[in-house]
Formats: sequence, C-alpha cells, structure tokens
Amino acid sequence: MKRLTLLRHAKSDWDDPVARDFDRPLNRRGEKAALLMGQFAARRAMGFDYLVASPAVRVTQTLDTFFEGYGETLDAHWDRRIYLASSATLLDVVRDLPDNAENVLMAGHNPGFEELILDLVPDDGSSTLREDVEIKLPTASLAVMEFAIDKWRQAAAGGATLASFTRPRDLDPALGPGSR
Repeated sequence: MKRLTLLRHAKSDWDDPVARDFDRPLNRRGEKAALLMGQFAARRAMGFDYLVASPAVRVTQTLDTFFEGYGETLDAHWDRRIYLASSATLLDVVRDLPDNAENVLMAGHNPGFEELILDLVPDDGSSTLREDVEIKLPTASLAVMEFAIDKWRQAAAGGATLASFTRPRDLDPALGPGSR
C-alpha cells in the first residue's frame, strides 16, 4: 500500500510585482491557511516519509508555514517538473518516487494536481470526495490518495482511492470563497 498526499500551494500574492510567476510569494491569507493545514495534518497524525515539491517560491513558503503548524519538517526533494505540470508529467514524477517511500507528500500547483486526482481516482459515482475535487481543488487543500501497489512505477490512471480531501474552509469558514 502506498499513500500520496497532495498539498496545493497556499494563496499567492498577486499584488506583489514579481518579474516571474515562479517567484510569486504567498499572501497573508495563504500563510494562515498553510499554518492551519499543517496543524490539521498534525492532529490527524498524518505521517510522511518523503517530500517532493515544486521549487516555486509560493510552494516553498507554503511548506515552511505548513511545517510550522505540523511541528516537524521533512527535507524536500525539489523537482522542477512539478512547476505548472500536466497530469501526465505529475504521474511521471509519482512513478519515479523511491519504492521505500510509503507515505509521500507532494506539494505543487493547479490545474495539474486537480487533473492528477481526477485521472487517478476512478469516476465510478461512489466518491463524493472526487466530486468535490472536480468542482475545485482550492489553494492549500490536502488530498490523500491510496494505492494498492508495491512500487510507485505501478501507479496508473484509475488506480487510486481518494481517502480524504480537506480544504482550508473546511477548518475555518473565514478561509472560504469571497473572504479576504
């Protein structure tokens, strides 16, 4: 059994005049959401033994704040392929994970993360969580998928179960749509 937890970066600051999208930082609401999601992961005793992440500034800042709330950190394996990647590219990243990693945290971006979940979790009408992801994978959300596989290279479309999906607004309604 393998578990893959996707953490979408928290809300970025579009008012910051950065030259490149890659360098866009988090805004204050994003920092609050990332901290809250880290605290949630700690309370749920979510364990991670490997971290792979996009090196974009908003992802690194999300992870710093998430781990502040989580209470411990992991050494990141930075993979530039994750930055604004398609589902197909993200699946390549998953298949390249080391087989000794059982509980992986991957931090990155939409729309690729949402597409990856929708590709990996079958649309058989039994998952209301999948339907929620199909509507939107908001910033700072956590989606946990489980695979009945021994090696990551066996990960395939339709081969995962969506075990949980948590949005910041599920924990604090002030972090929902329309709030600042």
